[in-house]
Amino acid sequence: MKIGLFDHVEHAPDRSLATLFDERLAFVSAADEAGFYCYQVAEHHCSPLNMVPVPGVYLGAVARATRRIHLGPLCYLLPLYSPLRLMEEICMLDHLSQGRLEVGIGRGVSPFELNFHKVDHGESRDIFIDAFKCISEGLGKTEFSYSGPYFTYTNVPLSLRPLQHTLPYWYGSSNTTGATWAGEQGMHFVANGPTDIARTNIGAFREALARRGGPAAPKAEFAGGTAVGLLRHIVVANTQADADRIAHPAFEKHLASLNHLRKKFGADDLTNRTGAHRGQSVEECVDKGMLIAGTPQTVRAALENQVRELGVNYLLTYLFFGDMSYADARRNLALFSSEVMPYLAPL
Repeated sequence: MKIGLFDHVEHAPDRSLATLFDERLAFVSAADEAGFYCYQVAEHHCSPLNMVPVPGVYLGAVARATRRIHLGPLCYLLPLYSPLRLMEEICMLDHLSQGRLEVGIGRGVSPFELNFHKVDHGESRDIFIDAFKCISEGLGKTEFSYSGPYFTYTNVPLSLRPLQHTLPYWYGSSNTTGATWAGEQGMHFVANGPTDIARTNIGAFREALARRGGPAAPKAEFAGGTAVGLLRHIVVANTQADADRIAHPAFEKHLASLNHLRKKFGADDLTNRTGAHRGQSVEECVDKGMLIAGTPQTVRAALENQVRELGVNYLLTYLFFGDMSYADARRNLALFSSEVMPYLAPL
């Protein structure tokens, strides 16, 4: 079992953006020292959910502030990029991190964010797949050509190549369509949402991966060579009351940020496919196992149950979310690292 760290880097109204960035770099540096496997950050646009909508810039800073922890977007929204420009960014980040880059990719779940960039949500999956094929074809070459329905390049010289011989690709999903596609490509995978939905999506991923015959870029540190992960919001404190004090308001803010654009543009129904896995309240997310808050013993037991039930070998923890204070986040990280993480590693 490997433990990772996930982040949106949400807007915090009580401190400046410069302060927020300084806190995050210190936080990730502490996670690096604590032995976390990877730091993976989301990409969103025009929303308080995400203050790092250009993840490559942010991760360049993270790369120089850390030594061992892997890092990468989860995920780059491929329909919003020129594949050639993104290939160059990926190569730079792989060298800046000395070969620690993990390349997460996706099409973008929010139609509002895509529309801001003049990308039609209904067409975005086809654009995404074409962009992925193009990037996969070009990375590592000294010159490449590609012809697809959306992107075409002819005899383009490439002066940048990644440090890693074979770059690992990651995909995060809360539906079987994406999970199946990721398995067919031999990617590493992270599931989100309630345990029953995660179980279904992990099953779809594993079936597709088995039909393919295995991962495209095997990782020896994961059983079977493939990371199969689960994302969970976690707060650890010395008492249940203190855990609830930290977790509940921070998660309320997180839910508000998560649904900010949908509410702003009149899509208040949280029961559709996009919103169902997010939950409509803190209580619902606790009940469905997406938010786990409590003493070290309580959190440990809940995570052990989910890990065993789903058979995952990677736990992607979300320890610093919403408008949580830096002090509370650091205590959360310290308690999780010392009182929970050692018990999960042997699973």
